[in-house]
Amino acid sequence: MSSLLEVEALVKRYGERTAVDGLSFTVGPGEIYGLLGPNGAGKTTTIRVLTGLLPPTSGSVGVAGHDPFVEPLKARAVLGWAGQETTLYDDLSAEENLRMACVLARVPRNRIRARVAELLETVGLADRARDRVAAYSGGMKRRLHLAVALVHDPAVLLLDEPLVGVDPQARAHLITMIEGLRDRGRAILLTTHDMDDAQRLCTRVGIIDRGKLIAEGTVEELQAGLGERDLLRLEGAFPQRFEPAFPGGLGAEVLSAQEGELLVAVPNGPRALPAVLAALEDAGHPVDRATLERPTLETLFLRLTGRELRD
Repeated sequence: MSSLLEVEALVKRYGERTAVDGLSFTVGPGEIYGLLGPNGAGKTTTIRVLTGLLPPTSGSVGVAGHDPFVEPLKARAVLGWAGQETTLYDDLSAEENLRMACVLARVPRNRIRARVAELLETVGLADRARDRVAAYSGGMKRRLHLAVALVHDPAVLLLDEPLVGVDPQARAHLITMIEGLRDRGRAILLTTHDMDDAQRLCTRVGIIDRGKLIAEGTVEELQAGLGERDLLRLEGAFPQRFEPAFPGGLGAEVLSAQEGELLVAVPNGPRALPAVLAALEDAGHPVDRATLERPTLETLFLRLTGRELRD
């Protein structure tokens, strides 16, 4: 899979302060890459370099093969950006906002009317197309903000906290839109502080702290790399302080043995569960109910970045 977004050994300094420190990652077509980190980790600075708003101190970035600081027009032609703050004109209607965005993005004039109508339908604002944006709710503005980033049908999308401050209905609609863009082969870089959103949406995640990439991969890969184990909660006719014998290769450890319940920690719970159940069955203690609890992205994130508050 060729990459549409490339960051290689990126460094960005502000005087004596290093905001981004040797950051490298890639995003391919049909992939959502979650760039996650505490406040001040360097996420927004990275996005500003990718958009061409800031020059790198060293290293390089590429948007579909174009350096956004050296070839800004070529990079912007394939790049859509929806930042944390909505960039809409409140005194204009949604339709007028999108028309203006089309002109600025050099959408062919004979395509503008159809493109505006298409996007309004996509974001669920067709029935409010001529209302002034000032009358819109936060969720409606967030949907229109994303539509503005999509007017030129970009191959690469930078979404900086796209789901912040929206109600559950708007969140569900936006998530469906983002998933649809992924399925149509867009390369998407997404930042968020909501670990549940990241775990649902992201193909891979990169966790940065103090400007450095400290972990990268799928949730399962991060779990394995950190030695995190799954928890099996097993219910059955177990005696108090029951000590079952499990196959040595499972790496299973009994954390708690109470009457009627066992808590067993294992690496790769889905793989280990059948062997655990079989061992208990062979020991004459069949399981009535089994629950698998896996470490979440949030627990992995906190394990890597710590729990201290960040400004």
